[in-house]
Amino acid sequence: MNDILKTQFRKIIDITDDEFDYILSHFSYKKFKKHQFLVQDGQNVDFDYFVLSGCVKSYYSDENGKIHILLFGVQDWWITDYEAYYYQKKAIVNIDCLEDTEVLCLSNDNREKLCSEFHQIESFFRKKTNRRNVALQNRILSLLSSSAKERYEKFLQEYPMLVQKLPKHILASYLGVTRETLSRLYATK
Repeated sequence: MNDILKTQFRKIIDITDDEFDYILSHFSYKKFKKHQFLVQDGQNVDFDYFVLSGCVKSYYSDENGKIHILLFGVQDWWITDYEAYYYQKKAIVNIDCLEDTEVLCLSNDNREKLCSEFHQIESFFRKKTNRRNVALQNRILSLLSSSAKERYEKFLQEYPMLVQKLPKHILASYLGVTRETLSRLYATK
């Protein structure tokens, strides 16, 4: 399982096996059951999570109780409430497991320690943050300017493996459509 993280690092930076073992020693391993929370609204956020297996969703509940799904995390993805994680604030989003999930957990202190010790780790996290920023910007622009059908087709194209994993009401929430609209989109495929 740790090879998943090693492979991700090596796609972006050069590290030796010994360096990777040292880096890995700064992570902790956790297993979560379906419906357990990695992050819960109003609580402290101690870790950035690297998903080894399973699937999680990050979402915000507004004052009317409506759930707004921000993103999903599957194998080889990083996920947390980044504002709470970086600035030691209380979480404003929830992240819960859609299925049994295994993660590697990295505290902000350990991230900072690794970044100060290894320039290439700092470079890795900067590049991952840049990619996340671009993905979030594209998601926002898609929600603002694309039709429901366009958002659905883009999701199918970018995340075909998720379509089979996600209940329809969760996918509908992510796309910003009703379940009825999603059913119509399914019917046109």
